[in-house]
Amino acid sequence: MNDKAYDVIVVGAGNAALCAALSAREQGAKVLVLERAPLEKRGGNTAFAGGVFRTVYNGLEDVLRFIPDTSEDQIANTDFGSYSADEYFDDLYRVTHHRIDPDLAEVLVRSSHETLGWIQSKGIRFIAHYGFNALKHEGRFKFFGGQIFEAVGGGRGLSDAEFKAAEKRGIVVRYATRASALIEGRGGIEGVRVITDRVAEDIRAPAVVLACGGFEANREWRTRYLGPGWDLAKVRGSSYNTGDGIGMALAIGAQPAGHWSGAHACAWDLNSPEFGDLDIGDRYSKHGYTSGVVLNANGLRFMDEGEDFFNMTYAKYGRVILEQPGQSAWQVFDSKVLHLLDPRYRTRQVTKVTANTLEELAAKLEGVNQRQALQTLREYNAAVNPGARFNPTVLDGCSTSGLAIPKSNWALALDTPPFEAFAVTCGITFTFGGLKISTDAEVIDMEHKAIPGLYAAGELVGGVFYFNYPGGAGLMNGAVFGRRAGQNAARHAGSR
Repeated sequence: MNDKAYDVIVVGAGNAALCAALSAREQGAKVLVLERAPLEKRGGNTAFAGGVFRTVYNGLEDVLRFIPDTSEDQIANTDFGSYSADEYFDDLYRVTHHRIDPDLAEVLVRSSHETLGWIQSKGIRFIAHYGFNALKHEGRFKFFGGQIFEAVGGGRGLSDAEFKAAEKRGIVVRYATRASALIEGRGGIEGVRVITDRVAEDIRAPAVVLACGGFEANREWRTRYLGPGWDLAKVRGSSYNTGDGIGMALAIGAQPAGHWSGAHACAWDLNSPEFGDLDIGDRYSKHGYTSGVVLNANGLRFMDEGEDFFNMTYAKYGRVILEQPGQSAWQVFDSKVLHLLDPRYRTRQVTKVTANTLEELAAKLEGVNQRQALQTLREYNAAVNPGARFNPTVLDGCSTSGLAIPKSNWALALDTPPFEAFAVTCGITFTFGGLKISTDAEVIDMEHKAIPGLYAAGELVGGVFYFNYPGGAGLMNGAVFGRRAGQNAARHAGSR
């Protein structure tokens, strides 16, 4: 055995893991973080994320608390709104079809505001996320969908800031070190077996926090649990999230929980690489479909693009694309709405065509039944209800009539050139199935008892998200339960 003593070992190095490490250190524990990736690829999925936290907030007062350098111009020209606990609960229960574990939901929502302040106290700075969750309408910006707070620098900035906070507090990080098994003793967990450069080593500690992500980067597990075709999905984030933490815990009797056949997956550029690119981050994502029309390879619409705000539907949209012929689709817009598309549509790494007529556009849609595509676009234009007032910051009721698949909101005719279309496929972010935990982030075994010394947080926890997910809830969930896991792991270690 390695006789270097640690109180708490944290497996993983994303937002949930580093919140656990910081929280345990705050309790006086000596903490070791195990990062499977090398230093230059550190940070798990967090480094690829948009960096937005969904939290309860009470209007401008809280905006100024979390974003103290908000300018007078921003205050004058922005409706920041508010987001109550009741709204948070409603969104969580609605998008998960009321399957979310109610006890975990209670902790997530009730702790969100305080936890954001705790993160801020560790040196993480926030800005208002204008580029994605606010639109300018009638001369004033309006935030919608319950999301405002973005870490400076997005996910990469959040990751770097949390690593900086950890290093400042003396938390040890070992890179390129893969945890392969949990070590058990008579009183519970006693440490972790790791592999570095194919050499095995045992590291002892009385408490372990598992926070190393789901199994989205494991092609075999994706096909086994999510179903046929999922081996063809692109992975939006880390190539190291292969289910190791889940597998280690199940091997010692942990109880699985949650939606094992479900995942967060969205529209992702068709020609993106197989795994995430840290230099690009989440800029391959394409969430502007609410302002346009989406066609599959048969030239047909296959979803209600205006069902709800994008941040309430985008995480289930990837699955729908994966089910289409060729696992791909084209998002089509006209010039009236191009200004509403977020900056991700204007990156150099984008698969796009432009045309001055719908006929010309249809002819450029590679891999699509072009005749049917043109007919579909014409039928859509004819079905748009005239006279409704378009407003992208609310569910405006601008809809279609007579179509097999309606567009419920934001339906405008595609009649103003130039037209642009973007090719997308399915990009999987994280899987929803994982380990059962208590509200104290203890891992629960098959006898419904806590495994002494074992805690979990983040994307490998099951029971929080089902079918879908409200944007920004993932980072918040990781922070809330990461903090709890670290606190309780440190207390357990102190009692041994």
